[in-house]
Amino acid sequence: GSSCVCEPGYRMVSHNGGFSVTCEKCPENMSGVTQDGWNCITCPKGLTSKGNCKCPNNEILVERSIDGILLNEALCIHCNGSEQSFSASDASGSRCVRCEKTFIQVSKSCDCNSPNILTGGLCFLAREGLPPKGVATVRFAQLGITLTSAWFLKNLQSSAFACWLYSNLTACQALGNMCVMNMNSLHSSSTDACGLFQYIFVSTARVGIVHSIPYWRHNLPWLYYGDQPGLASQVLEKNHFPTTFSFKGTDKDVKLKFIAASFDAAGNFLKWQSLEGGILQLCPDTQTKLNAAFAFGTTYQQSCKISVSRILLDFANPVFYDLFLEYNAGNGQQDLWAVPVLNLNLQYNEQFVNQGSNMNNWLLTRRFFLVDALSGKENDLGKPPRVIRIASKITISIRLVSHTQRGTIYPPLITVSYTDVLIQNPETQSVMVSFSVSYEMNQSEAQIQTDIALGVLGGLAVLWSLLKTAGWKRRTGSSIIDLQ
Repeated sequence: GSSCVCEPGYRMVSHNGGFSVTCEKCPENMSGVTQDGWNCITCPKGLTSKGNCKCPNNEILVERSIDGILLNEALCIHCNGSEQSFSASDASGSRCVRCEKTFIQVSKSCDCNSPNILTGGLCFLAREGLPPKGVATVRFAQLGITLTSAWFLKNLQSSAFACWLYSNLTACQALGNMCVMNMNSLHSSSTDACGLFQYIFVSTARVGIVHSIPYWRHNLPWLYYGDQPGLASQVLEKNHFPTTFSFKGTDKDVKLKFIAASFDAAGNFLKWQSLEGGILQLCPDTQTKLNAAFAFGTTYQQSCKISVSRILLDFANPVFYDLFLEYNAGNGQQDLWAVPVLNLNLQYNEQFVNQGSNMNNWLLTRRFFLVDALSGKENDLGKPPRVIRIASKITISIRLVSHTQRGTIYPPLITVSYTDVLIQNPETQSVMVSFSVSYEMNQSEAQIQTDIALGVLGGLAVLWSLLKTAGWKRRTGSSIIDLQ
């Protein structure tokens, strides 16, 4: 809700919540206001924009003695960063804490002086072979806008360094997420988030792969199926999905059991979750209708218009998903099949390779999100974004295998199309979104089977007519069948 606060230079005299607040101007010799807002205090090292005392970096603000008595003049206490204590001020500047471990490892102190590299709150030793300097930009191609992202500016370089130097799992995930926010787009000479990810991917071939999947490095998220277009047909058509489904009945294979691993933007794993309950469906509906999307054989379509203000409220922090389809591998064991993503906004060397129908041109990916209201923040992460990106159309495609009696399918594919929205007036702006599940079969094979069936039926029809004619001739006493 709303509430009132005192202007800079004024202390609170009374505050009963909401709009009920009484303020009093501080005297000239004590022009600062304490952190809690209730008292005036002298600030020897200046004031913040809010009228509070401020201290230089690595010093903490002290307004009260150890027994709680308010000081007439605030103190700025230096945190001892030497080897005996390794302390530095915390983010709030209110207490000394042990400094970040990379500072200690690199400089044996809490300072990160040149030639060492300070980025993202971490200290790195300047050395050869470090990932190149990252470009902290995000491209919104639909709007023709490329902006410098405050999130990327803060985290891109440090995530790349920590991922490459220390194989830090969270840093690697965060770097991968920044690439996904850039639509997984690849450019041969770029050092943006995806360029840095590819640099590390190539440089870490020695660390091995996960589950015998060549595109999945240890400690790195699995983002691509290969590093260039052309592998989609192998991924989608080479093998059948290793179990079959039923179109009706109570058998457990009636349901498509999609499971998603979710991560936050900083690279932290959140949880495993089923898609049931509308995880990917932005349009609200009843649980029964939302879950109907995952009944095998059910063609599903849902669409609605959502206000941008609601999107900003509900999706302030992006969540990233790696999607799997669960199946019974035998002996009661449940396995997971990775579901590839066709991102229609992906660019490969400036070309939208995924927007055509020829899958030999596609570059499949793994990770996606629903709403990104983070990368479009330009200067201040505490302020609203200039641009947001929304998964406006999501389609799960299930392709049935021809010549089978049961529900044998090829590996499913999730197609995602994003819409870039320039924030102007969120209360009046809206976006049309949709979610669908479709079932397909190779129509060329079906046409051949139809032609064969028609040919056979045509021959049977001719034979049947000849037999009927012969019978009629016998009844009339004629011994000749006239074929003219």
